[in-house]
Amino acid sequence: MKLFLDTANLAEITEINGWGVLDGVTTNPTLAGKEKRAFADIIREICDEVGGDVSAEVVATDTDGMLREATELAAIADNVVIKLPLTPAGLSACRQLTDRGVKTNVTLCFSAPQAILAAQAGATYVSPFAGRLDDIANDGIALIAEIADIFRIQGYRTEVLAASLRSPQHVAQAAAVGANVATLPAKVFHQMVKHPLTDAGLERFLADWEVYQASLEA
Repeated sequence: MKLFLDTANLAEITEINGWGVLDGVTTNPTLAGKEKRAFADIIREICDEVGGDVSAEVVATDTDGMLREATELAAIADNVVIKLPLTPAGLSACRQLTDRGVKTNVTLCFSAPQAILAAQAGATYVSPFAGRLDDIANDGIALIAEIADIFRIQGYRTEVLAASLRSPQHVAQAAAVGANVATLPAKVFHQMVKHPLTDAGLERFLADWEVYQASLEA
């Protein structure tokens, strides 16, 4: 499973990319708005830092507007993926962009039938939102599993990009049910790498090493 970072903050991207575990980045208008800079500049800097796919979302709600924005965004870098809403207009734009060879990420997916439509439209990725479903007492991971199973059975090439993941457990569960990609905030990356037994073990090893070094000098 590939790991994407869900942010528009270059400092976070640079840090996690330095770990050697990052496959790509997803952004959205909310995340970009926090940076208070031109969106094109943000995407350009991210693409310079990360070699993998970088999802840049359109804000138009009509197909023609989405296609105009997509043309501008795709021109920024070769690894830009156009992020589109799961609406009739978004599906139409997805099909046209796919036919042009432009990668797409159909977002705001909350059901398996929606995911099937995204796959039929030729989406590179479809993004089911696990955490937001959990927020309304539905099972987001179960949806990811259902979509992954359908895509495997039907032979769809669209990748399941598990989004709105809120914890390390969410990430592991998404991997276990067959998600191709997980996108998560920097906070969750930091939570994933931490474990009290790892910290205690490292502290013990270093203490034992100091004792060993002291014994050599005695």
